[in-house]
Amino acid sequence: MKEISLNELASLRDAYLKDDKARVVRNALTENDITTISKVFDAQAKTPHIFSIDLKTLPVTNQMQSGRCWIFSSMNVLREMIAKKYEIKNFELSQNYIAFYDKLEKANWFMECIIAEADQPLNGENNRFLLQWAVGDGGQWNMVQSLVEKYGICPKTAMPETYQSSHTRGMNALLNKRLRKFAVDARKTDKADLEALKEQALKEIYGLIASCFGVPPMEFTFEYYDKNDVAHAEYHVTPMDFYHQYLGADLKDYINVINGPTADKPYHHLYTVKYLGNVVNGHRIELLNLPMDEFKKAALAQLKDGEPVWFGCDCGKFSQRALGVWDDKAFDYENTFDLDLNMTKAEMLDSGESAMNHAMVLTGVNLDENGQPDRWKIENSWGDKVADKGYYVASDSWFDKFVYVVAVNKKYLSEEALAALKEEPKELAPWDPFGTLAD
Repeated sequence: MKEISLNELASLRDAYLKDDKARVVRNALTENDITTISKVFDAQAKTPHIFSIDLKTLPVTNQMQSGRCWIFSSMNVLREMIAKKYEIKNFELSQNYIAFYDKLEKANWFMECIIAEADQPLNGENNRFLLQWAVGDGGQWNMVQSLVEKYGICPKTAMPETYQSSHTRGMNALLNKRLRKFAVDARKTDKADLEALKEQALKEIYGLIASCFGVPPMEFTFEYYDKNDVAHAEYHVTPMDFYHQYLGADLKDYINVINGPTADKPYHHLYTVKYLGNVVNGHRIELLNLPMDEFKKAALAQLKDGEPVWFGCDCGKFSQRALGVWDDKAFDYENTFDLDLNMTKAEMLDSGESAMNHAMVLTGVNLDENGQPDRWKIENSWGDKVADKGYYVASDSWFDKFVYVVAVNKKYLSEEALAALKEEPKELAPWDPFGTLAD
């Protein structure tokens, strides 16, 4: 290893002090944010909130101080199906109901994984990965499918938000400490007694979640106003009734499609990630890798048919939150700081520079004179006080670089893509970038 010599340090200092642009940048940064002095003004004109395909959706929701974007975005997709069918004026599905069972199932999943790794040391690579953050708020589309198919759904009025469901940090800390204790205790317990150890932990965890989120309803009254302000009420509805009868869609028809252009994931093949999931014996996480043109074509086809699209992305890159814009051309960091930052999407994934961390809903797209998308409309779950009443726009080039997954109906996939769904998925390591959770 080579150290930085004093002569080299002096050379670096002299070169920097001779750079007039660097002096201007340094002075500007004393009172301005990096994004402010790197912003490309001309780029703003290319991302107006106008779309040739613009689905009229219900008002945006707000996940507050929680990492439940994947639940909010998926419930926003499903509520549009129900609202359209019953001509409902305003309506939300209970995100808290899904989050309750997600926490409980993830705790059970984690303990089963720990039991499977019981013969390995706690500092082994798989256990280190599992223990790093035993149970969090985040998730993926297949996790929603598992929860809805097992527990159903209900209106928000049947299980509203609590302070804890909207501010999950404190509860998560307690939950993770209890689960880590289980991991420690499991190594001091005979195999014959592990099930009893897990049952006691699960009982305590259920109590924690119920105290924080409330107890999920067994049945409820479905009440709503239609578009003519006429009130309706359906009595003694169960969450499973609500899923099968009122939603009526088969979530098995919706496929988790990814765009991962890395060498270890050839296109038109199916992948899964070890130890990624929530419901034991639920939907296995299955990721169909498609090139961007097919990936985008499927999402576009679903939008053209009037149905929004759930998607996951890296929301931390090139974000203009106040304007409600994601655009990789909006900031010129390279020329501001004379940095070489050019990386391909594959290189960003392989190096850990980027991965999915947030889920939202595509609700529109603008097609240029050649019928190609140049910007996308996004329904977020950060409330209506930001962006355009909570709706955002992403440039098509940003979409190409930082959108990683969409959930689309399989009817929009090619024959080659459908054939890949029949194969046994290749299992990826637990720390693969496509094992990250949207939160």
